[in-house]
Parts: sequence; structure tokens; C-alpha cells
Amino acid sequence: MRKRSATVLVVCSFAGGLLALAAAANDCLARDQSADLVLCDRIAADPTDPDKPADIKGVAEIAPSDVATAIKFCKIAAPASRRALYELGRAYAANRQLPEAIAAYRKAVDKGSTSAMVEFGLLLTAGTGVSKDEAQARELFERAAKGGNPRGAINLAAISASGGTPADPVEARALLSRTAEANSPEAQFQLGLMLANGVGGPKDDVAARAMFEKAAAQNHPDALDWMGSFAENGRGGPQDANAAKAYYEKAAALGNEDAKAALHRLKCPWVLKDKRGNVLTDICL
Repeated sequence: MRKRSATVLVVCSFAGGLLALAAAANDCLARDQSADLVLCDRIAADPTDPDKPADIKGVAEIAPSDVATAIKFCKIAAPASRRALYELGRAYAANRQLPEAIAAYRKAVDKGSTSAMVEFGLLLTAGTGVSKDEAQARELFERAAKGGNPRGAINLAAISASGGTPADPVEARALLSRTAEANSPEAQFQLGLMLANGVGGPKDDVAARAMFEKAAAQNHPDALDWMGSFAENGRGGPQDANAAKAYYEKAAALGNEDAKAALHRLKCPWVLKDKRGNVLTDICL
């Protein structure tokens, strides 16, 4: 009986002398890895996971038709890979096997997976499948953020903004700054909010507008809406009604309800009321 090899067979041809042979051999070794891990990555990798190979795009959600396959191959690859452990947790979560997902996330956290830290932290924040523990969630988000995971910094800022266990706003702002420099649109937006509201440091509308503009350029719906507001009111830069309308339109097209309301307000700036102050109708241009 033939055994299925656990390693991808990589066939390399060498030509061009010793230097070319050495370069080709190194490339060959770099591409040689577990076949199970390759398949696990292909159908269960998280696009935001810093551990993800650069040549793997990843999926925001594992396709229902791929869940069983993901569990099978990620489970085989997991003992030798923290990335596969995290992806196994994702596959179990997609299959609504929460206890198994939590167990996989815990093991991945122990091995240093920053993405598993974020996912387990979110479960702790909501008390989903585990006892609610915002303090532990904050610690996990901090570890993930310091490990270079943008979602760690984003959730660290969010847990404070939502009234949860207070995070150090100065540290959260610093972590978001580093993450924003890596061109994360969500980090840029969250940092813009902190700058606009003076959280974790001085209020700075000019810097906030710059962050919103960077995130808006990547089609972040909320950043587009805030850019519309800043342009409409001349906050942090020039007032520009046409630019404001354009930002609102893009945000509205992406489903932002505040932007839709802003567009209606721009179109219908006057409201007709009766003697009691009841709104009768809008007066539109």
C-alpha cells in the first residue's frame, strides 16, 4: 500500500553553473512544505493574518463547501504550525463548533499567533462560549498589537471607546499610529477618530483629516463619511461642498447610513414645520 506523502513534491531543474544551481536549490527548499498546510492555507487562511504566506490571498469567510476540507487538512497540519492551528479554529467556528474553535485558538495563542489572540479576545469581550473577561481580552489585544497585528491595535482602541475595560489611550493611540503607517484603513480611521476627539493626546483636526483621507482612498465607508463632514464644515482643511458631496456619495454607495442622511440634508436643506413644531415636509433644491 502506498502512503500519501506529507510533503509537496517539488521538481527543480538546474542549469547555468554552480551559482545558478545554488540559487535554484534555495528556491526549491523554500517552496517545499507540508501538503496539508498548503491546502489548509488555500481554503482557510485569514487575509489579515501576519503569519499568512505572501502568495496566499486568504478568505474573509471560509466557504461552507470548504469547511469540512479545511478542518481535515488544518487538523493534520496544526501540530507543526501555529498558523494552521489558528486556521483550524476558523474552520471550526465556521462549522459552529465553538468549543473546538476555542480550544484551537487557545493552543495557537500559546504558540504566539497574534490573529488567534484577536479572535479569542473578541470571544472574551462578548462572553461567547467563554466567561466574559474584558481585562483578559485587553491583554490579548495588547499582545497582538505589540506583535504587529493591526486588528490588535484596532480592537484595543475599540474596547476603550465602547466603555469597556479602560485601555491606556496614549498607548492605544501610539499602537494605532504604527498600524496606520502600515496602511491599514481601519487603523487609519480609528486613529483619525482619536485625533479628532482628542483621545490619548492633543486634538488635531488637520492630522485627523489626513488619516480619514488615507482611509477614504481605500474606500473605508466610515472614513468617507467623516471626510464628507470635514470637507462640508471646513474642519482641518478647506471647506468644499462639492468634495463633501462626492465623499458622501461614495460612502452611501457602500451602505453608510449617516452619509445617506447627509446627502438628503444637502439636497433638502430646509424643513417646513407647523405652529407646534411638527415637521410637515422637507424643502429640496
